[in-house]
Amino acid sequence: MSAIVAIVGRPNVGKSTFFNRLIQRREAIVDAVSGVTRDRHYGKSDWNGVEFSLIDTGGYVLGSEDVFEAEIDKQVELAIDEADAIIFMVDVESGVTGMDEDVAKLLRRVDKPTFLVVNKVDNAKRAEDAVEFYSLGLGDYFTIASINGSGTGDLLDAVVKVLPEKEKENDDLPRFAVVGRPNAGKSSFINALIGEERYIVTDVAGTTRDSIDTKYNRFGFEFNLVDTAGIRRKAKVKEDLEFYSVMRSVRAIEHADVCILMLDATRGFDGQVENIFWLAQRNNKGIVILVNKWDLVEDKETNTIKEYTTRIKQAIAPFTDVPIIFISVLTKQRIFKAIETAVEVYNNRARKIQTRKFNDVMLPIIENNPPPAYKGKFVKIKFCTQLPTPYPQFAFFCNLPQYVRDPYKRFLENKLRENFNFEGVPISVFMRKK
Repeated sequence: MSAIVAIVGRPNVGKSTFFNRLIQRREAIVDAVSGVTRDRHYGKSDWNGVEFSLIDTGGYVLGSEDVFEAEIDKQVELAIDEADAIIFMVDVESGVTGMDEDVAKLLRRVDKPTFLVVNKVDNAKRAEDAVEFYSLGLGDYFTIASINGSGTGDLLDAVVKVLPEKEKENDDLPRFAVVGRPNAGKSSFINALIGEERYIVTDVAGTTRDSIDTKYNRFGFEFNLVDTAGIRRKAKVKEDLEFYSVMRSVRAIEHADVCILMLDATRGFDGQVENIFWLAQRNNKGIVILVNKWDLVEDKETNTIKEYTTRIKQAIAPFTDVPIIFISVLTKQRIFKAIETAVEVYNNRARKIQTRKFNDVMLPIIENNPPPAYKGKFVKIKFCTQLPTPYPQFAFFCNLPQYVRDPYKRFLENKLRENFNFEGVPISVFMRKK
């Protein structure tokens, strides 16, 4: 799995602009809390062939400055806990602030690669002004301008040098990660499967720990369960728990073949669950959605499951070919069906289609429904094949690949799913020059 780089610092120093530049698109995963506006950003980036996950710890707008500082401290501590490298961003326009000094004080106490980055340095005068940031006691700094990318190359050269090498797995067993919000029943689900009560991971929030694999070998199935349910009790501050949960999910998703996304039926498929779903989708992992605590849903009627499923599929569109199973860990209702489905999704993700068979199925469909003309140009697709990658990717060879628009690619994906079983697995479609 790739390394994690955390961007920390007070609000309004340009972290989100820097983040969007690195992931090469404007994107923000938002977690709204009553009375507080907070953005959580998660994405993947790479530099010189080195992939890493990027986390922006976001900013806050709170009424009290004391609470403000306390919340920033918690965010930085949690980011430090999980990250392999830390980018501490400050703003040359504002100079050194008390909040910068508080964050620097935390960073000086940890033994992790830390990069002090002075943002908004877009002229020689500001480069001179940046000297004052030596007072933070973090050594040399990098000067950048997030808005135009100036200086980011030198910074990223230094960052990727300190990141750990990609880990090699010890065995070839499938890895299923159980992810989701806190208190959705993840720990209980794993305990029910393995047949014993145990804390898979320490229950102390804020301590450094790795995901622990639990080997499952029953009823003809053998795989590793990657548990992210490390926090078994509510932390003193709910927001700590929420943020920590997502950081654990980032690592677990990187580590897994299939993500078992568990949600609490009484809470619904809310924004936080949706965020974790799209993390798994962007990482090309197999996905199974488990709606737990179905026994607690009151006033169930004939169409309740159908309506609940429809709401989830509306939230995850256009990637709706995902199994959704309604379970109760407490009564063990359908928990083994959940595992059977996860194994099926794992097999779907590894599915390889013979090139001849693939062409026999897809070329007649394309002939009957060719790509629409674009700018007076007609696209002719002559050949298609599955690429030799760990997850399903398909290349369609044609005369003018640049004129094939996204709606037609989605049409091809839908036809792929109609003719071949890729339930629960993201598919990538590429157009290539013949």
